[in-house]
Amino acid sequence: MMLRKYVAFVLLSFGGVMLASFTIKEQPLTAQELPAQKSRLKKIVIDAGHGGADGGADGRYSNEKTIALAISLKLEEMMREQMPDIELVMTRRSDIYQHPTVKASIANHAKADLFVCIHCNSANGIRHSEFIGYKTVTVGKGKKKRKVQQKQYRYYTTPNPAKGTETYIWGAHKNDDKEIAMRENQALFFDSLTAKSSDYEMNPIEINLRTRQYFDRSVTLAQTIEDEFAKSGRISREARQRQVGIWVLQAVAMPAVLVETGYISNPEEEEYLNSKDGQAEVAQAIINAIKRYRYALDNKGITATPANGK
Repeated sequence: MMLRKYVAFVLLSFGGVMLASFTIKEQPLTAQELPAQKSRLKKIVIDAGHGGADGGADGRYSNEKTIALAISLKLEEMMREQMPDIELVMTRRSDIYQHPTVKASIANHAKADLFVCIHCNSANGIRHSEFIGYKTVTVGKGKKKRKVQQKQYRYYTTPNPAKGTETYIWGAHKNDDKEIAMRENQALFFDSLTAKSSDYEMNPIEINLRTRQYFDRSVTLAQTIEDEFAKSGRISREARQRQVGIWVLQAVAMPAVLVETGYISNPEEEEYLNSKDGQAEVAQAIINAIKRYRYALDNKGITATPANGK
């Protein structure tokens, strides 16, 4: 505990003679007087999923790449207002395609402390047995792949009612791949609070421990994001491990999460995700979670964070 020292001056009367008494006392410093603590969370990469020729999932009138970019830019704007001490790095600000290796390279070379990827979900429509006619399609057939016309049955379908948010981390079975990323980028991801030089080489045990630490931190953040979505009134489908796909999460040498902000295949959620209010609410839930995550990180806690730690 840091203490403030002060001198107490007291006048005493002894036999008609005034004597002075000096006493040195100590008192705990107030929160305002304590020196500012350097946060472990200093730089965040925000990745808008898909882009360019890769449109991602489609809704009735919009696509995933556009929504992901809009929410990512809103998240950046609001974070700069609410958490100005954190440096933000955007993988893209426009409708361009980036291979996952490019996204990972941007994050690793930025020496970021956290990677947050923004997406939206989709579910196939429900097909009903009611026959509504035929449609003619062109297909390749035979050794020469000669194109022919073919009739196919058409059935009545309705949008899948699936809705809600999900936040993913890489699968635990992919920790070996994460260790490779850590080993290849170890000169880039040392905590700035440590005294290790950039040419220091970590041994396999250190890399394994750091990988597990980053996995635990990713789990904590994913669960906290879903908790914030639920508190805002959204349906949370909980934090999950993705068994396949989202390679970029295990390719970055830092904690990483992928946020599925809603189902573009659900007309109601498509409207919400395209609205300014909806995008702001999604961004605010993520920011609230990051604030709680930073509090836990700086106070050496893994799961215990105050619900109002905003």
